[in-house]
Amino acid sequence: MENRPGMGPLSAKSWAIGVFSREALRYTAYPVLALSAVWLFTSTLHYGWDRGQSVQFFLVGVILYLAALERVIPHRDDWHPSGRELCWYAAYFVFTMVGAVLAQAAVGVVVAAVSGSGLGLALWVQIPVALLASSLSGYLAHRLAHAHRWLWRVHGIHHVPAKVNVANNGVNHVLDVGFKQGAVQLSLGLLGFSADCLFAVALFTIVQGYFVHANVDVRLGLLNHVLASPEQHRLHHSTDVAEAGHFGVDLSIWDRAFGSFTWRPGLRPVGVGVQDPTTFPETGSVLASLLHPWRRSPRTA
Repeated sequence: MENRPGMGPLSAKSWAIGVFSREALRYTAYPVLALSAVWLFTSTLHYGWDRGQSVQFFLVGVILYLAALERVIPHRDDWHPSGRELCWYAAYFVFTMVGAVLAQAAVGVVVAAVSGSGLGLALWVQIPVALLASSLSGYLAHRLAHAHRWLWRVHGIHHVPAKVNVANNGVNHVLDVGFKQGAVQLSLGLLGFSADCLFAVALFTIVQGYFVHANVDVRLGLLNHVLASPEQHRLHHSTDVAEAGHFGVDLSIWDRAFGSFTWRPGLRPVGVGVQDPTTFPETGSVLASLLHPWRRSPRTA
């Protein structure tokens, strides 16, 4: 390899090692994340750790891991959040957690009223079935949120930012989180999966939910046809509706099945955000965003 102009032998070698390391990281970043979920799942079951605490620590770890990757192998440097944006995102993150808790409580009441004996299947059978069920219900709820006029006024809050990164994954309306999380948890609860199975699904959901939203330049290759990825989810946030499919945030097989798979290698969105920014409050207007679903909107064609 020839040295770059102005580089000495040592600096050129360091530069080459850095390039090689970043390229290797683009292919290994996701396997490391997925294997960490597998390790935590098996360790929690083996040592009897508290599942709830494991989920909480894992959530924090995933966010920190992806935030670090965004600095090392970013997709776009101008998508890094500013300090002011991080303050906004933190406020929305609280609402996201509240929405998830409310959904879980509501689903718990319903499931308790109609509880059955469960599936009675082995754990290794339950987990793939539960992943398929949760991803399908999440896909349908997400797609409905884009198609239904009022639900879009709720869900569109998430699409307002003109950048996609792990920090603004939590920019959601509390009702949007409750609706989508409620749909997923209700489907799992009514089917009667075991606590260990639901723990596995929770870890997978955290991995995929934050990974696809990260501003990282990664490569999944053929796995894109099975798993959702940042490459696909950036297209979902595209301002061009023709390429903005990919409603699945964990598995991409439902996008294949229902005709919303638009990704191909090298395809990038023309821009991200909402087509008409004037139809939604700015992300920094947190209170206005929360009240937006009930605000009277001008009649449009």
